[in-house]
Amino acid sequence: MSRKTYAEAGVSLTAAGAVVERLRGAVESTGAKGFGAFAGLYALDDQRFLAASMDSIGTKPIVARPRGALRNCGADMAAHCINDVITTGAKPLFLLDYVASAQLDLEQVAELVEGAAEVCRLAGVALVGGETAELPDVYREDELDFAAACVGIVERSELIDGTRAEAGDAILGFPSAGVHANGFTLVRRVLEEEDYDGPDLLAPTRLYLEDVQALRRRVDVRALAHVTGGGILGNLSRVLPEGREAEIDWGAWERPAVFDWLARHVDEAELRQVFNLGIGFCAVVPAADAGGELVIGEIR
Repeated sequence: MSRKTYAEAGVSLTAAGAVVERLRGAVESTGAKGFGAFAGLYALDDQRFLAASMDSIGTKPIVARPRGALRNCGADMAAHCINDVITTGAKPLFLLDYVASAQLDLEQVAELVEGAAEVCRLAGVALVGGETAELPDVYREDELDFAAACVGIVERSELIDGTRAEAGDAILGFPSAGVHANGFTLVRRVLEEEDYDGPDLLAPTRLYLEDVQALRRRVDVRALAHVTGGGILGNLSRVLPEGREAEIDWGAWERPAVFDWLARHVDEAELRQVFNLGIGFCAVVPAADAGGELVIGEIR
């Protein structure tokens, strides 16, 4: 049996990184702050930043729709964008969404938006509007795309940007519900060889807002990372200062069963680069403040 890779499935993380670097100059020339981080920053005034993030649900609906789990993809989209915004320390304010397909299906659109609205209610975020589009020459028949953007606000004095992370700081991990919404192009290749119907395959992305709020009330949080495409190390690297890197104890937590299934077809190094492997969000805090939390590594 051949071992599966993300690149062979059709997705290049290297190309994605190159696109970010190619666009950096053009984006930063507009005065934007935070390009390449989880959320971009806009100075609202001398005291506050707006923090904004947007993303797409990717290819997860191809798996979720025939299994009756399209609503989970709507929840994924809202939670994903809100989780990105809170990495800055911001309070998420509102969300906008976008649904596109070759031909719009009212029930499918409703499932997506209702799933997103459920998460927005939990987070106290207003779903203020959106857009739908029929693009028959762009999308395959019966396929769809779902994207969203979230905007939050943060006081300059409360901004979390990773610059205060120091060697010896502890990395805390918050469990994921499973695959969440990244890596499904590779997941689909594995499904072609072996089926899997565990709930952690299509479980919606966990919302980490309450976890982060509770942690910030207790300790000095120096960096926050949402574990999406690129895995734990790849996403921590986005918020750490130059010269600092994360060292992970990969045996510090128990992985959800879905990753044991994937491991039968995908090498460990590829798993670490593509999937969250059971840790959906990370925080960097002083080692002395890590008591009672799941410590998965430290800063070097």
